[in-house]
Amino acid sequence: MPSGLRGAIDFAMESDVGRVRSNNEDAIGADEDLGLLILADGMGGYKAGEIASGMTVASVLETVRKQLPSLRSDDREEDHSPQALLLREALEAAHTSVYHVSRSQKQCEGMGTTAVVLLFRDDCIAVASVGDSRLYRLRDREIQQITHDHSLVQELIDRGFYTQEEAEQKVARNIVTRALGIEPEIQVDLIEEPAEVGDIYLMCSDGLSDLVESEKIRLTLLQFADNLENAAAELVRQANMAGGKDNVSVVVARVNRPFAERRSWLDRVKSWL
Repeated sequence: MPSGLRGAIDFAMESDVGRVRSNNEDAIGADEDLGLLILADGMGGYKAGEIASGMTVASVLETVRKQLPSLRSDDREEDHSPQALLLREALEAAHTSVYHVSRSQKQCEGMGTTAVVLLFRDDCIAVASVGDSRLYRLRDREIQQITHDHSLVQELIDRGFYTQEEAEQKVARNIVTRALGIEPEIQVDLIEEPAEVGDIYLMCSDGLSDLVESEKIRLTLLQFADNLENAAAELVRQANMAGGKDNVSVVVARVNRPFAERRSWLDRVKSWL
């Protein structure tokens, strides 16, 4: 692990089939040396969803591992760091692979996956997301959803047709408006912001967020802030106790100390906020 990250970030992850499904279409992955975490929630066909999510996790890890060490600090555009642009490129490459397989192999027809990717670098986070898998941040005892859902529910809320409460009651919550592998092109959301010591980040599939309220998630992260393995296990348990109607996957990470290696990127990100 690079000296700037060694001991700075702790993480734990867990994935469970739930109480209804027969196979797990979620996939999770990490590269501790790079401070890279990824979660994907697959969909479509018998076992095709797990193929899409597994391909995505493997592809993103491979792309970032190959290209991150050689990034140039001046390779930036659209007010995004080269690290964030690399995450977008990694998801776009994964999308191309999944889309090709879904079109060329009959048993994989229609498969796709959501994805959320988190990279810790230079006292900042870079996040790339597609679909409704989420990233939350717990800071100063308050929880905030960092990513924006690409779902029918969220789109109707954004357009003012329903309140959050009305939409959750009247609209199917499992309909996503963006996913890797479904359409020829994909749009990836990018988010960058400074990280602070004590921050706890939670990546999760909708198997958790659809069944466990954010306040309960917040209290669980607070209770197990010093034991991330227990935090991950407890969140999965809560989703299963609430019905476990879907696969549930969580990745929990905590910032233990500053991890800047090149202050220039941190300064740039702060200047964009």
